[in-house]
Amino acid sequence: MSEGPAVRRSPKEPWGGVSPFSIKTKLGALVVIAVLITTGLMMIAMRTATELRFITVFSMIATLLITQFVAHSLTAPLDDMNAVARSISHGDYTRRVRENRRDELGDLAQTINRMADDLEAQERQRKELVANVSHELRTPIAGLRAVLENIVDGVTQADPETMRTALKQTERLGRLVETLLDLSRLDNGVVPLKKRRFEVWPYLSGVLKEANMVATARGGIASGSGSHTRNDVHLHLDVSPPELTAHADPERIHQVVANLIDNAVKHSPAHGRVTVKARRGSLPESLELEVLDEGPGIPRSEWHRVFERFNRGQVRRPHGPGSDGGTGLGLAIARWAVDLHGGRIGVAESDRGCRILVTLPGLPSLPS
Repeated sequence: MSEGPAVRRSPKEPWGGVSPFSIKTKLGALVVIAVLITTGLMMIAMRTATELRFITVFSMIATLLITQFVAHSLTAPLDDMNAVARSISHGDYTRRVRENRRDELGDLAQTINRMADDLEAQERQRKELVANVSHELRTPIAGLRAVLENIVDGVTQADPETMRTALKQTERLGRLVETLLDLSRLDNGVVPLKKRRFEVWPYLSGVLKEANMVATARGGIASGSGSHTRNDVHLHLDVSPPELTAHADPERIHQVVANLIDNAVKHSPAHGRVTVKARRGSLPESLELEVLDEGPGIPRSEWHRVFERFNRGQVRRPHGPGSDGGTGLGLAIARWAVDLHGGRIGVAESDRGCRILVTLPGLPSLPS
């Protein structure tokens, strides 16, 4: 929980370090006023020969009225704070205390509101973390299920190549489970990256092969964030030059490409084409990735919201049979993985469909 200053005061505080609006000042003023009223009434009694009992009654009434007024001004915000604190204890982080005072109670109200903001943010992050993890676990589970169902139903043989694919999905599932602790540190920016140099063509070929395997699974196996049967969309890979290499975390880049492909497939027309392009960037071992589809595209007014969590956009309904809008997490996860690399991701101009451009920095340039 982020912790801000409890009290904000100017460097030069008047009244010997006591604010003129503090509770101490108000209580001191109450005593002074009560003494002044009593003294004034006593002086009036002495000059007018008024009986002492009347002066005493008037002094008590005036003092009680002033005390009641001051007490109400102090207890009313406490009641409000108590109600807000009770709501927070019951899991409602939406209520806030009115900050309309310039005393210690006003400082306390600010502290309670900041605490409520932090708790609300943490609760939201916790729910998003659970959603992200569930989302990322679905893809390898779906791929492994597809392989095993095809073997059981006799569609494919349990040859070494098929079993290697199943093993690869199992290993990926294990790696995702191991990263749960890393994902819990997402918002603190301390998720470790395991960067290494790899060849782009065979790497992306494996990603597309996994995507095709899930798409052709029987019974509409879920892929990524959506649940659909899209074996009618052709995936095309374009890497230039063929020997292109990059320096990044392959596991995180797999998240990026798999989610972008999943999103493109869902929004592709029947018998459409999704193209994954890879080009060399401006820095050593840097990489530029593009994922293009032939769907309805994204209105320019929605470009800035595409990568928000749980955003499904205002685009037209996907063309594909059985397509749905997904959970709105795939592109948010892709942006998160790209941000970890210090790269950029965004929607780019395209004559047709949607074009997502990813830029990864690679190795830092050496000083000349």
